[in-house]
Amino acid sequence: QVQLAESGGGLVQPGGSLRLSCVASGTSFSTSGMGWYRQAPGKQRELVARISFGGVTINYSDSVKGRFVISRDNAKNTVYLQMNSLKPEDTAVYYCNRAWSAEWAWGQGTQVTVSS
Repeated sequence: QVQLAESGGGLVQPGGSLRLSCVASGTSFSTSGMGWYRQAPGKQRELVARISFGGVTINYSDSVKGRFVISRDNAKNTVYLQMNSLKPEDTAVYYCNRAWSAEWAWGQGTQVTVSS
């Protein structure tokens, strides 16, 4: 059973940066496409970035394109999300999970709050 553990969130001022990490236990990570999702209060969870298992295919939502960068280290079973030029509307709980395939059980997520 895969377990996901997100970290790196916090409070940051508009225009600031954060780097999120997600460690996946289990044996399927290196063969799975991975994504970063977020859920803001009162809104549905949305996919903001995804990366194929080999890192060749990367997609971003229009809302984060040009500001966020997704990457992965298969040797460490870890996927990252570098978030730059943060805006108040980026405030949400961020989660990682599989992309292009059935999702694993969700982790606790990490809270990102962008506020002055």
